[in-house]
Amino acid sequence: MFDRLLEFLGDLPGNKAGRKTLAADDPKVAAAALMFHVMDADGDRREAESERLKTLLAETYALSGRELDEIMRAGEEADQEAIDLYAFTSVLKRSLTREGCVEFVKIMWEIVYADGELHELEDNIVWRVAELIGVDSRERIALRHLVHDRHPQTRGAADDD
Repeated sequence: MFDRLLEFLGDLPGNKAGRKTLAADDPKVAAAALMFHVMDADGDRREAESERLKTLLAETYALSGRELDEIMRAGEEADQEAIDLYAFTSVLKRSLTREGCVEFVKIMWEIVYADGELHELEDNIVWRVAELIGVDSRERIALRHLVHDRHPQTRGAADDD
């Protein structure tokens, strides 16, 4: 009841604090957080990765402008505050179909290969996320090869598995 009162007061016109914040349990925010996580895994965030993330979020969720910026901001904040991947993967597993989970792993590979390098920590994160959302190793590896083949300039092993 108290939460509903706070929500009502927050929605009153002129209330600066009334802006609804996006939470990590929003599937778009969870997806963005995981994308930020894999992008930052190698410790070197590059402009190409940031641009690819923004493009993929816009295309995947039909976002643009302020809404896209808010999802990006909320995803980055959620990733920085997270203690594990499960909080995000559980949201995606509940909200995506099996095909959607497979597509999400493909999207993560797009982020990994955006900077032209495959880092072992990025590979490990995609592996863990794939396992948590129910995408098996065979599919994960096939998706990695599919995306890698579209990015032939990429350095790093794509044939290790």
